[in-house]
Amino acid sequence: MSKQPRITLIHATPIAMEPIRLAFADAWPDADVVNLLEDSLSPDRAKSADITEALAARIAALAHYGKQIGSDAVLFTCSAFGRAIEAAAATLDIPVLKPNEAMFEAAIRKGGRTAMLYTFPPAREGMEAEFREEAARIDPAAVIESVLVAGAIDAVRAGDAETHNRLVAEAAARLGGFDSIALAHFSTARAVPAVRAVTDIPVLSSPGAAIDKLKRLLGAA
Repeated sequence: MSKQPRITLIHATPIAMEPIRLAFADAWPDADVVNLLEDSLSPDRAKSADITEALAARIAALAHYGKQIGSDAVLFTCSAFGRAIEAAAATLDIPVLKPNEAMFEAAIRKGGRTAMLYTFPPAREGMEAEFREEAARIDPAAVIESVLVAGAIDAVRAGDAETHNRLVAEAAARLGGFDSIALAHFSTARAVPAVRAVTDIPVLSSPGAAIDKLKRLLGAA
C-alpha cells in the first residue's frame, strides 16, 4: 500500500491497551493506529453467561464505526466476544480480526498440545471454540487445555502488573508436556518476559501475532 494503513483497535477494557500499543511501537511503528475504548463492554459481558443480541449489536456498531473513519482493518482486543466479532466481520469488506485468531493459528502450527493461560473466566468457552475452529482448518488433532490464573486480572486492574505477571509465570512454571503456551488475553501479554523466564515451552501472545497477520493481510509485511 502507498500509505500506511489505518488500523482501528477496539478495546473493552483499559488494561488491554498498553500491550498492543507497545507491540505496534515495536513491530509496526508507522501504522496509523486509532484506539476506541468502550469500557462498559467488559463488565456487561461478565454479567451474562453468553453474548446477548444487544452485546453483539454493540460489537457490530463499533466495527462499522471503524470502517466509517477510513480504517483498512479493525482489531478487537477483548477475547470474550469472538462470535459477535465474526458476525460483524461478515458484514464488512475490510479485515476484522478477533484478538486471538492469529495466536491460535501459530500455536496449532507449533504442535498438537497448547496450554492456554487465561485470567477472565467469561472468555474461556468462546476462546476454546475459536481454537477448535482453527484446528479443524489447520490440524484437527490439535488440542487445547485451559488454565485459570486466579487473581491475576484483579491485580492488573488495580495497577499491580508485577503481581499479575508473577501469578501468570507461576502457573506457567507448573506446566509440562505442551508444545506451546498461549497467553489468552491482550492484557496478559505484559507477562511474556516473566513466563519465558520460567519455562522452555514456546510462549505466544495475541498482540504480536495479530500485528503479523494484519501486515500480511494488508500487504505491509
